[in-house]
Amino acid sequence: MIGALRKIGAVSVFLVRLLAACVPALRRPGLIVRQVYNSGARSLIIIMLCGVVVGMIMGLAFSDMLQRFGSESALGVAAGLALLKELGPVLTALLFAGRAGTSLASEIGLMRATDQLTALEVMAVDPLRNVVAPRFLGGIIAMPLLVAIFNILGIFGTQLIGVSVMGVDAGTFWSQMQNQVDVRDVGEGIVKSVVFGVACTLMAVYEGYHAQPTAEGVGLATTRTVIASSVLVLIFDYMLTAAFI
Repeated sequence: MIGALRKIGAVSVFLVRLLAACVPALRRPGLIVRQVYNSGARSLIIIMLCGVVVGMIMGLAFSDMLQRFGSESALGVAAGLALLKELGPVLTALLFAGRAGTSLASEIGLMRATDQLTALEVMAVDPLRNVVAPRFLGGIIAMPLLVAIFNILGIFGTQLIGVSVMGVDAGTFWSQMQNQVDVRDVGEGIVKSVVFGVACTLMAVYEGYHAQPTAEGVGLATTRTVIASSVLVLIFDYMLTAAFI
């Protein structure tokens, strides 16, 4: 418990320092755009693939379940609510932590191991402002965009299987979704995506920045990044879901 409290305190202090460094980092948008590309665009393939597959699975599972209750026309509503409010943000965050989070942690950890961060400090260049902050902001910006792409492809996959394979009427699928899914449901997903982006990116840059300057230390930092990010995503998901009810 003492160790956990110390870790929470250390991450909180690091977050405050990082937020202060983000203000001057905004003056260099080129670095942020590059990190959005590294964290977001390079994660597109796995996000798109998983979005379509998850949607197809939902089309099969939800259609079978709803047919047992005679409510197969509600497939669009079930898919829209499940993806926008829960599955989209959570699964995207977990995939982001496994792909982009580990990349950020290992990249910054390697810079620590090869004394690049120390060299910046010797030259009176703040590594938080020039190295960590652009990656932090890039991850936060990329997460909602990835969630949106995941949701769109997930709904497409559900419609593909539900209409083409399970025989659900296409007009009913879309009309039910438009009538029952409102702005509040979309807003809940957006809020979750931003919070998850902050949590996953923060843990990645924190672990990388404080990694031991050895090969083993960098490996442990990437492992801790995935574990901590996954746990935080699930905890914050429960808290936000309870808050929106």
